[in-house]
Amino acid sequence: MLRGMGEICGKSLVACQNPAMTRTPTAAASASLSLRAFLAFLAFLSFLSFLPFLVFLTACSRQPAPPRAWLGAVTSIATPAAHGARFPNLASASDGQTVVMSWLEPGADGDFRLRYAEWQRAQSWGAPIEVASGKDWFINWADFPSVVPANGGPWAAHWLQQKPGSVYAYDVMTRLSADGGRTWSEPHSPHDDGTATEHGFVSIANSGGRPYGVWLDGRKTLGEGHDHAAGNHAAAAGAMTLRGAVLTPEGAIDGSEIDTRVCDCCQTDLAVSGDALLVVYRNRSDDETRDIQAARLVDGVWTPPVTVHADGWRIDACPVNGPAVAAHGSEVAVAWFTAPDQPRVRLAFSADGGRSFGPPLEVANGKVVGRVDVVLLQDGRAVVSWLAETAHGAVIRAQPYDHAGATDAARDIATSNVARSSGFPQMVKVPGGLLFAWTESGPTPAVRTAFAPIE
Repeated sequence: MLRGMGEICGKSLVACQNPAMTRTPTAAASASLSLRAFLAFLAFLSFLSFLPFLVFLTACSRQPAPPRAWLGAVTSIATPAAHGARFPNLASASDGQTVVMSWLEPGADGDFRLRYAEWQRAQSWGAPIEVASGKDWFINWADFPSVVPANGGPWAAHWLQQKPGSVYAYDVMTRLSADGGRTWSEPHSPHDDGTATEHGFVSIANSGGRPYGVWLDGRKTLGEGHDHAAGNHAAAAGAMTLRGAVLTPEGAIDGSEIDTRVCDCCQTDLAVSGDALLVVYRNRSDDETRDIQAARLVDGVWTPPVTVHADGWRIDACPVNGPAVAAHGSEVAVAWFTAPDQPRVRLAFSADGGRSFGPPLEVANGKVVGRVDVVLLQDGRAVVSWLAETAHGAVIRAQPYDHAGATDAARDIATSNVARSSGFPQMVKVPGGLLFAWTESGPTPAVRTAFAPIE
């Protein structure tokens, strides 16, 4: 453009800037220069008309790239569970490297078997290992067994054994393994009350090299049964309690009562937060308010429970929909289902190890079934999973949150349904991503798993 501007004035650029260097051109030269100047002027006008388009192109090229998805493709992973297997449970050791899935599998003689497999670095499952089997087990969609690995301490496993006297009379049975799940101790019960009442909804975590278990304990209900369908609770002489103890190869030691009145059939959950154990569960007040509470085990003593959030959900039946907890140091995340006005899934964070909780975040509402799980990522985000009802059944859905709210959109993990036979979907953090497990219900149930990388 500098050349054109020099020719517009009929001289070279230097001559335009230094009149002493000019000389009078001939007529032919002047005509030639005038024509060339005119053509250059037209070219300059064309460039000016094209300039806005160049600016537009430059602006477009500088637009930020669309955000990357927080979760990569969900890939189905074949499981070693046989046809008819159901109700998987995912558990990990404190280092996050050892992850196992346990499940119930029917035998040929009418018995059930508790089996587990370990997650491999090649993103596949190892060979199944049997922990226990029996024909007198209590099999329930909401109250299912577990195998919990540990670093620097024994593994623990539990299942439920039926007692004579009532459909809902059963005991918790446990076994420990000192060699990483290859061999197991003789089975024992962590409770010794001997009553024909309900004992279940167990959670196990390893703290200080020792496995600790919590469970719902019906010894004070005097056998007054109830319906897990949440529609026929009898007026029991006493309330369901929450108890805990250190699990040993011979049973349990240092047992104690954590709460004197809790919801009869909602799952519990445990997490290690620093030097403390943190249990979350659904409480039951005298006026039938059933909100989520948390208690901490510090130096062998349980602290008085605190309410995670006062939802004010009053219901004269058990919703069979317990909370989930995850912890990393003093950072804690609790997810739960509630329905004071409509079905809701909520999440609350604690920055002090569960001593107190911030205001709840609304994860989902409306057509939500609950059955939640939660994990904490290294960057402090909490991923919540839940079962959401759809026009064609249900989907297992997951979404990440920080203290301010959702950080990305929800992702559908797998299709499911709202039937009890579909159980409770599971989610756990593994190296590189998230691992999911669920029961595919039908005439012949099946255990399904999937892996998705965290982007």
